[in-house]
Amino acid sequence: MSLESVRAFFSANAPDIEIIETAESSSTVALAAEAHGVDPAQIAKTICLRVGEEIMLVVAGGLARIDNRKFKDAFGGKGRMLGAEEVVAVTSHPVGGVCPFGLPSAIPVYCDVSLKQFDEVVPAAGSTNSAVRISTSRLAELTGASWVDVCQ
Repeated sequence: MSLESVRAFFSANAPDIEIIETAESSSTVALAAEAHGVDPAQIAKTICLRVGEEIMLVVAGGLARIDNRKFKDAFGGKGRMLGAEEVVAVTSHPVGGVCPFGLPSAIPVYCDVSLKQFDEVVPAAGSTNSAVRISTSRLAELTGASWVDVCQ
């Protein structure tokens, strides 16, 4: 179960971070912002993309959108979003709960600079009604992410 892999990840790597489960869905940026009482831009959405044969995760601010030119300049090709079934196969997380934590295998993670405007962000935690509150620097550190500027 995806939420369980995220629990195991935090137990092993950051036991001080608590997973927050809500009764209502937080599967979209708007729902997550409402559920956690934050600005939609403060939601850290995780996008699963493919460039050629390489699969990657880009974590960006909730209101940020991938800028195709910036993305192509950074990664050498156009990013294509994976379909829902492939996202689950690659991350073990359902769409609406995708996060860079508790992955079944190593996938490159990139944090977009749109997150840097916040001291704390709220990414999903492996299910459509779970999340964590985490500093942007710690998010990048725990996931081994590189910082990029690929969003508008």
